[in-house]
Amino acid sequence: MDALFQNTGFLSGEVYNLTPKQAYAICMKGAIIIDVREEVLSRFKLFGVPEVIYCPFSMLDERYKHLPEDRTMIFADAAGLHSKEAVKLLMQKGLGCRIANLAGGLVEWERDEMPLIIDKSEKLSGSCMCQLRPRNKI
Repeated sequence: MDALFQNTGFLSGEVYNLTPKQAYAICMKGAIIIDVREEVLSRFKLFGVPEVIYCPFSMLDERYKHLPEDRTMIFADAAGLHSKEAVKLLMQKGLGCRIANLAGGLVEWERDEMPLIIDKSEKLSGSCMCQLRPRNKI
């Protein structure tokens, strides 16, 4: 298990998970978020951490060899579903000791008020909860 994961996170099935607050703290110590959202879903709201690598889940099986194996990686998506599958896939390929899943994905990240970068020039499709804008109160 990676030293940055000690005394934090939780195991669900075989996958190590971090809450958004835990993931943010670990990113501030050098971990990288691997955002596995598809490109169309990853333009509007971005994780506000020093390092993010975009690797869509649909391309992970062919691109995983280019990920930095010597770094702690936290896999993330909109709600934590594809990222959990990404972690399982990489565990099968022998990369399990330095990786974790961001439980709840960007939805929980935003709910916990972790830093976001929002590109207001992007048009929203509304097809994913991670793209929805807050409603104005009437």
